[in-house]
Amino acid sequence: MKVSIITVVYNAVSTLEATINSVLSQDHPDIEYILVDGNSTDGSRELIEKYAAKHSLRWVSEPDKGIYDAMNKGISMATGDVVGILNADDFYAHNGVIGQVADSFTRSGAESLYGDLAYVDSGNAERIVRYWKSGSYRPGAFRNGWMPPHPTFFVRREVYRKFNSFDLRLRSAADYELMLRFIHKNRISVTYLPHVMVMMRTGGASNANLRSRFRANREDRMAWQMNGLEPHPLTLMMKPLRKVGQYILALWQSPASLTDNRPVGNESVITISQ
Repeated sequence: MKVSIITVVYNAVSTLEATINSVLSQDHPDIEYILVDGNSTDGSRELIEKYAAKHSLRWVSEPDKGIYDAMNKGISMATGDVVGILNADDFYAHNGVIGQVADSFTRSGAESLYGDLAYVDSGNAERIVRYWKSGSYRPGAFRNGWMPPHPTFFVRREVYRKFNSFDLRLRSAADYELMLRFIHKNRISVTYLPHVMVMMRTGGASNANLRSRFRANREDRMAWQMNGLEPHPLTLMMKPLRKVGQYILALWQSPASLTDNRPVGNESVITISQ
C-alpha cells in the first residue's frame, strides 16, 4: 500500500528537520512524502531543498491562502492509496507508525484510521503535557464533543475525491469540519489504532490563547451549520472540556510508556450503513 504524507510549512525551520526525519526514518517501503511550503523566508525552503537533493520527496514553495489551502495543494498532489497530514512541528512517535497504518488499512478495509496523540513541551520533547487518548469511535460521538486528533487521521484518497477537501471558509476548524463531514455526516468507515502515533509540540493555532479558543468555538458551530447538522445543546461545550482529562492523563505518562512500538491487530472497525 502506498501512503502519501503531507507536511505544510511556513517559517518553521526550527522544528521542520525533526518532522522530515521522522517521516524519512519510517520503515514502510512505499511512502510518498510531499512538502508544501508557503514561500518561507526563515530558511525552511532551503532546508527542504537540501533534503530533496538527497531523498525522493516532492515539494512546492509558493504563497498560499493559509494552512488549509496548503493542505489542499498537498492532497491534490498525492498519488497514494492513503493520505495523512503531519504538521511541521510534529513528529511520528516511532519508525513503525506508517507500517502499522498500512497494515491496518489492508487488514480492516476501512476508509479512514486514527490513533492517539501526545502533546509535548515545545522546548523539551521528553515532557508529556497532554495525552489525547481517542478511544474507539461510536456512532453519534461527535454530538458528545468527541473528535479524533487530526495529525493521526489517515484517509483513503478516494474519500477526498468523493467528499472534497478542506473548506477554506474556516480559519482554525477546517480539520474538525472535514472529519465531521467524513465520519459523522457521510458515515465513512473508521478504524482505531489504540496507541500514540504522533507527538505534537504545544502552541497550535487553535488553542494558543483565549481569543483563538473563542474563534475556534465559533467555527466549530459553523462546521455543523455548513453541513446542515444540528449539534447537541452541550456539544460545543463538551468538546473543549475533554481537554481537561487529557492533561490529567499526562501526569502519569512518560514518552517511553506512550511510544513503544506495540503490535497492532486489536483495532476496532466501525462501518455505518448508509
